[in-house]
Amino acid sequence: MLTFLLWCFLFVMCWPVALLALVLYPFIWLLLLPFRLVGIAVHGVLALFSAAIMLPARLLSAPFRI
Repeated sequence: MLTFLLWCFLFVMCWPVALLALVLYPFIWLLLLPFRLVGIAVHGVLALFSAAIMLPARLLSAPFRI
């Protein structure tokens, strides 16, 4: 909602820039999509690595949990 209100404010102040932003937004989103996918993959690998490192401690503490 805040983004829409900011865009409306930009439209009132400088409508050519607001229309240019509206047209360019999908292209910028497509340009940044691979970086977002790489971020998701790196997060998954780091979570897997963290789980593998913590597994012995979790196995050792499991019988003592109530």
